[in-house]
Amino acid sequence: MALSRHVNPDRIIQESRDKHTTHKHKEGPTGGDTVPYAYGERYATMPIPKYNMASKGVSADTAYRLIHDDLSLDGSPLLNLASFVHTWMPPQAQQLVEENVSKNLIDSDEYPATQVLHTRCVSILADLWHAPSAKQAIGTATTGSSEAIQLGGLAMKRIWQEKRKAAGKSIHEPGPNIVMGANAQVALEKFARYFECECRLVPVTVESKYRLDPKKAMEYVDENTIGVFVILGSTYTGHYEPVKEMSDLLDEYEAKTGHSVPIHVDAASGGFVAPFVTPKLVWDFKLPRVVSINSSGHKFGLSYVGVGWIVWRDKAHLPKDLIFELHYLGSVEYSFSLNFSRPAAPIIAQYFNFIHLGFEGYRSVGLSDLKNARLLSRALEKTGYYTVLSDIHRKIGAKEPEGIDEPDIEAYEPGLPVVSFRFSDAFKQKHPEVQQKWIQTLLRAKGWIVPNYELPPTLEQIEILRVVVRENVTEVLIDQLIADIVEVTEQLANERSSMHGLNTLGHVQRSRKHEHPESNLKEGEGSKPSGTYARPC
Repeated sequence: MALSRHVNPDRIIQESRDKHTTHKHKEGPTGGDTVPYAYGERYATMPIPKYNMASKGVSADTAYRLIHDDLSLDGSPLLNLASFVHTWMPPQAQQLVEENVSKNLIDSDEYPATQVLHTRCVSILADLWHAPSAKQAIGTATTGSSEAIQLGGLAMKRIWQEKRKAAGKSIHEPGPNIVMGANAQVALEKFARYFECECRLVPVTVESKYRLDPKKAMEYVDENTIGVFVILGSTYTGHYEPVKEMSDLLDEYEAKTGHSVPIHVDAASGGFVAPFVTPKLVWDFKLPRVVSINSSGHKFGLSYVGVGWIVWRDKAHLPKDLIFELHYLGSVEYSFSLNFSRPAAPIIAQYFNFIHLGFEGYRSVGLSDLKNARLLSRALEKTGYYTVLSDIHRKIGAKEPEGIDEPDIEAYEPGLPVVSFRFSDAFKQKHPEVQQKWIQTLLRAKGWIVPNYELPPTLEQIEILRVVVRENVTEVLIDQLIADIVEVTEQLANERSSMHGLNTLGHVQRSRKHEHPESNLKEGEGSKPSGTYARPC
């Protein structure tokens, strides 16, 4: 057992403080019992209470300085290549956010102009995703795709229940189920668990490109299936799942059995990439079986965190008993979200992007992201050290693993600007002792946050590293990232390097948070992972 497991940092700090030092307090304009420290006032030599409120506060400037300095220990959002969440907006957008940070979106009577912008955003997305009528579209902003997915699943479940009741069948025995790939992000499984719906996970394989296999999924569909979650952009590898193929198979199933199974598309990332970069791809409301779509404005929607969207193809697919009519805020309002109060600023930031960037602006950003992702993919494979699992640098439909270099974006496999990679078989054969997890640790020492994690069930023996190429991950950063990856890989493989010794160590001991032992859940107090938990997301 590591020595650090026996050390309590809080206790050590307490025991190490001065025991007999006294301070002479001076009377001042603010009264007695104050020490006019220039930095941090009295907290320069006294601890900040962690688990209780101090009897006396500090000035706003001091509170800012203390918290600002604490947060300096966070990683750099720019170098956080693990996250899909957008981290940059123009100064004008930031100004709008600051001006409207106090507005509550739900107060439509107090903030009618904000509600107008919200409605416009829903209509714009409905039009972008080819809903039958953009002007009559039904949808709402959410705090993110996780909330939107719950709403989409709830609507499908409620419609299934209504059909069962109308047919005189039980809604409890055997009960509803929902089908999704084992590569699903945790939000999809949360819906099933929180809203009592059997979760049927379809195993993913190398042949299925680490994503849902529609033909295999049909083995899990029956009359109690409320719908299929299809993901436009897997968090593991960035692959788009074949929505049209899934839809076609469900069409055939309905023709044979009479059971209609809808599709909800989880386009958390792809909803703001595919329409602009690969507009010919059929995945949205052009397919009648797609009844709802969600996406995250704070991912490739290029807004700050706190905004997601869900849109239904029409009002018929949002059951009335999920809509609440409210009368107590000064006017009649309608609510069909899980949260009530929510900040309006992220929605305003989203609308800013829509009118600032337009279609061509979003397309330009998407093409640039994919270009940089292809650069990283090709460079990694050219080192000979790595195999790239994502396919955005390969010719569409090609069976050979080699990448291509074509000016036409339509020539490439569609997908997110995500690069998933692992040690090549040749590298592992030559250096069997080198552990891939140390790449993550050594890159972190250089400031980069690049996760190393296992693929979903049946493929969990494969570890991958993953880079999300966002708008501010420029070619200059890609150049430096490649150089750093090559450097740490070669140092790990070089037997004469001190870093090579890391390979003899066991599992990485994660540093514990120096917090109160009762402030967090302990190991074993949560449910066991099922494999769908995309840990770096």
